[in-house]
Amino acid sequence: MKYKLEKPVHGSIGTEKYQCTIEWRNGQFISDEPLSNGGTDSGPDPFTLLLSSLASCTLITLRMYIERKGLDIPSIAVNTNLYQSTKDGQLETIIDRDILFTSPVDEEVKTRLQQIADLCPVSKLLMNQVKVRTFIYKEGDTVTINYANENITVVWRPKFCQHSTRCWTQLPMVFKPNLKKWIDPDGAAPERIEEQVRRCPSGALDFKYNSPEDSKPDNN
Repeated sequence: MKYKLEKPVHGSIGTEKYQCTIEWRNGQFISDEPLSNGGTDSGPDPFTLLLSSLASCTLITLRMYIERKGLDIPSIAVNTNLYQSTKDGQLETIIDRDILFTSPVDEEVKTRLQQIADLCPVSKLLMNQVKVRTFIYKEGDTVTINYANENITVVWRPKFCQHSTRCWTQLPMVFKPNLKKWIDPDGAAPERIEEQVRRCPSGALDFKYNSPEDSKPDNN
């Protein structure tokens, strides 16, 4: 398992309706609900963000194809929208995507670009099986197992563990699920192990230096 993004999208909300601060790798923006849903419309709503993902991915994919084929198409536009209906007791979502050309384009080329649009990564994501997994950080007393060397200790709480895949795919030198003693504190530098432990979403892992001196950075 390898995440698509090196840094996850991070969202937070306070008490102001319903402004969410969304942080991505190179900045942040506000997402909000429209006035009709009790928000202040100070940023795109979640449905708009979803449709924006499809629109931008489509445009980028088409531009890449046009450049690769050397086509003379200076500008393209895309409209996206969705509607939902109930069919056989199941909620069905239909997303419509309209590709617009601002200059004359041969009909055969248009047909090919329509096919290429379906191959954009977000299109394929939306049209294939998608699972949403939700993890929550747990706290409280539970059984712990310590994995330690002279300098550091990694604390594991088995009952809290929900996502070990994240550990052993991202730092396999330390996290080895096929072994009974599956955490090797000698497998990587302490700083790298600490970084991975901090990514645990469920509270199953903790990290500590065995003495204050070990936690001080080496300036030599």
